[in-house]
Amino acid sequence: MLDERDAHTEMPDLKGRRAIVTGGTTGIGRAIAVLLASYGVKVYICGRTPDHLGDALERIAEVGEGGGIAVDLSIAEDVDRFFEAAGQYLGGIDIAIINAAIPADALADAGESETRYQLNTDFTAYLICAQEAARRMDAGSDIVFIGSMSAVSRKGGSSIYVAAKAGIQGFAQSFRQELAEQDIKVGLIEPGFTGADFQYPEFPPGKQVELINRHQMLRAEDIAVAVHFMLSQPRRTAVSLMRVETRLEHL
Repeated sequence: MLDERDAHTEMPDLKGRRAIVTGGTTGIGRAIAVLLASYGVKVYICGRTPDHLGDALERIAEVGEGGGIAVDLSIAEDVDRFFEAAGQYLGGIDIAIINAAIPADALADAGESETRYQLNTDFTAYLICAQEAARRMDAGSDIVFIGSMSAVSRKGGSSIYVAAKAGIQGFAQSFRQELAEQDIKVGLIEPGFTGADFQYPEFPPGKQVELINRHQMLRAEDIAVAVHFMLSQPRRTAVSLMRVETRLEHL
């Protein structure tokens, strides 16, 4: 009989772990929350819109266990509310998926208040949420940032968003080193062109389906699978950066 044990690495079971997912009510965050819940992870999500929150929680309940709250993470008091509620519901945090983001404009086209709000959401809230999560974590925990390939392509027309995602890229690398000795792993996933309400109105649902079928757009679930891969590695292994792109470019 063949002994294949040495052909496989250890894959920790995610069942029973406790996760927060920011921006977990729509798009990539929702897909991640649903997938983790299906593996037995107890999840707690947040988003800005109560209707989206309710819809996401209904879907999570179909596969596992989860709760959530409607907050705006650009507001310091709402960050506090989210972590207080998450702590009460979960009893602790083993996994933090830092994902909540909004589209951001070219700096030349944005007013000062718009710029501050976009940066508070897409950059500052990432750091503060990671800081708050790490303070509540024990050894064996994981933080995963959902960034963007915009940090690599750096195309014009969305310079505020590029600045935020490039900042997350640098921060994640440094933060990983700061937490390594505590056995808290930090990873960054940079998705390419992904279907979500984030892409409205330029790419409505029908157009997104068409592009996905042509392999020119990713599904949010594709990114969720990447998160699961990152979380299911042995503790000695740090998959610190993953870039998930479409096989074919959207022209």
